[in-house]
Amino acid sequence: MTTAEPLPVSIGPDRIAIMTIGPNQGPMTVLDESLILRLEAALKALPPSLAGFILASGSSRVFIAGADLKAIEAMGHDELDRYLSLGQRVFGLIAKLNCPTVAAINGAALGGGLELAMHCDALIAAPAAPRDGQPAKPYPIGLPEAGLSICPGWGGTNLLPARMDPIDAIRRTCAGKPMSLDEAHAAGLLDALAPAAEALMPTCTAWIAANPRAHEGRRDGAPLRWIGRDTQGQTGRRAAVLAAIDQAAAEFTGNDPAQACIRACKAGMAASWASALDVERVELNRLRAEPAGKAAIRAFFEKSAKK
Repeated sequence: MTTAEPLPVSIGPDRIAIMTIGPNQGPMTVLDESLILRLEAALKALPPSLAGFILASGSSRVFIAGADLKAIEAMGHDELDRYLSLGQRVFGLIAKLNCPTVAAINGAALGGGLELAMHCDALIAAPAAPRDGQPAKPYPIGLPEAGLSICPGWGGTNLLPARMDPIDAIRRTCAGKPMSLDEAHAAGLLDALAPAAEALMPTCTAWIAANPRAHEGRRDGAPLRWIGRDTQGQTGRRAAVLAAIDQAAAEFTGNDPAQACIRACKAGMAASWASALDVERVELNRLRAEPAGKAAIRAFFEKSAKK
């Protein structure tokens, strides 16, 4: 049983819970173990009679920057397995909520941050707030892990292709290539785009009001939108996903991180959501211990230090 301090939650007269996550590293929000435990405590403390749930960011710069890459680099095999398992289990609590759920994206949503968001029923974003009177640049959204010679570990391989064109999603995951906010909107990744930062929360609550039974499509406890589930009634969706997996497998021949992502996709389609998570966890642990993974993560830190 966790003794972590729960993340802050406000519940209005509309019975919609707004949970605020981060920041925890300066202005940034990084999914370290402590923050995941706080998320767990908050989710477990939610009342059962909610009309909706909104996951919001407490950072003005990012939604969530991603997993704790420093911990991923430093942890031993068993320790990393426990960290990844913790995230998989805690994120899964969102899919078990008995109400519609929305991620309110206000800034960069990368890696584990996007994976957490995609455990919600809907992704709703808004442009970043202007700074110093100037419009902010479109922020990135995506799964950059393969660009660091690793792979997603919290379901991203199976979540992203369920929300946009499967081959585009799988290619981007295999290449570690995020999108800009504008590209994500054009790709159909978002369920709604608020016109401005101040309209984000009203847009989220409006979506919940318009989709009061969205959660009924995930009675099995898995996220509403993942490649093993057809929530949109699209004829041939399964065939399209399988074809996209085969196409990406051929395009990324010899690319170890990409093939790990593809193995996770295949596990989801052939077996179950839990099987896909198992493959991601094992492959991420393996890849970060490979020379290429170690070098890529170290290079990332060195580049970040120079900024």
